[in-house]
Amino acid sequence: MERWRLIVDDGASAAFGLAADEWLMGHHRGDDGFDATLRLYTYASHCALVGRFQDVATEVRLDECERAGVAVNRRPTGGGAILMGRDQLGVALTFAADRPGLPGLPAHLYTHLSAGVMDALEAVGLQPRFRPKNDLEVEGRKIAGLGVCRDATGGMLFHTSLLVDLDVPLMLRLLSIPAEKISDKVLRFVADRTTTVRRATGRDVTIDEMRDAVAAGYARRFGAELVAAPLVEAELAAIDDLIRTKYGTSEWIDQRRLDAADGDPRAQSRAALQGACFGPAGAGVGHAVSKTPGGLLRVYAALSGETIKSVLVTGDFFADPAIVTGLESRLKWAPAEAATIEAAVQAEVGAFGVAHLESAALAAVIIKAVDNAKRARSTG
Repeated sequence: MERWRLIVDDGASAAFGLAADEWLMGHHRGDDGFDATLRLYTYASHCALVGRFQDVATEVRLDECERAGVAVNRRPTGGGAILMGRDQLGVALTFAADRPGLPGLPAHLYTHLSAGVMDALEAVGLQPRFRPKNDLEVEGRKIAGLGVCRDATGGMLFHTSLLVDLDVPLMLRLLSIPAEKISDKVLRFVADRTTTVRRATGRDVTIDEMRDAVAAGYARRFGAELVAAPLVEAELAAIDDLIRTKYGTSEWIDQRRLDAADGDPRAQSRAALQGACFGPAGAGVGHAVSKTPGGLLRVYAALSGETIKSVLVTGDFFADPAIVTGLESRLKWAPAEAATIEAAVQAEVGAFGVAHLESAALAAVIIKAVDNAKRARSTG
């Protein structure tokens, strides 16, 4: 029987919640006598967390978050923006990426690693199922979002945000939809697409009840003994250092923000995409949006003559960050031609893509953004 470490905590700040998960992912080697670590926690109400590749200013209404005192941060996993607080249970499972028995296909990996959450939902009387690309649903409605990432040390983090309850009007006010556009129709639409444990069961299931069910579900599905072992002082100090150097910095939170301050090599083109003056005569900027099986893609392109000056790929997809930044670097100062773009995608992403992100779909939206930049230049 495996021995898993169990960590339980509540009211985490946005930065602490993310930093703790990453630190645990980097310390997966079993030196502490555990085969994996399961952390079940809640955030302080509330915080808005965007996915690894999203533009924070596009996905979150920063002005509303500031007025409401809601912290904003960026997850190390892909996916879309979410609202977290005391009624959403964070489930973080960290272990070695070479763990025996891990499925290779993304859909199979998600179903394998979310087995404990599915078991817990069944224990409270629900019938969950996996919905590609990364959701658990009950009666056709999303009840949890799933994410996976690996780090350079060979660690893996599987994360779930389980909706025990959700303040839908607050979520719509803080995430992307302008307050003046929030209507009863929009509220009903979101309610039809999502559900919560309390809504689906028809009773006031507590966070602690759901947390106990998740812990028992993982112990049962993986044949593991869970041993309660809270974070100790040395670990807390290391997590605080990670907050200071990463999760508490604008370099991390705003890294894919279009209106980022000077200092980022792409800041000039980002400013242009927000309507500011861009570069020398002959430059053009454009963007394109596409809904793909791998998620929503938003690509921004800036040209200088017939050369790509900058490309920024954002969205709620899942991928290795090194692949995305490698592609952006390869396209910088490359000819603004479809064949060049397709070759760059093939070189960095591969013929078949990564996760659910298909190479052909990615190349097509980049080509469209570049074409739109050419049109903007010719009509500007």
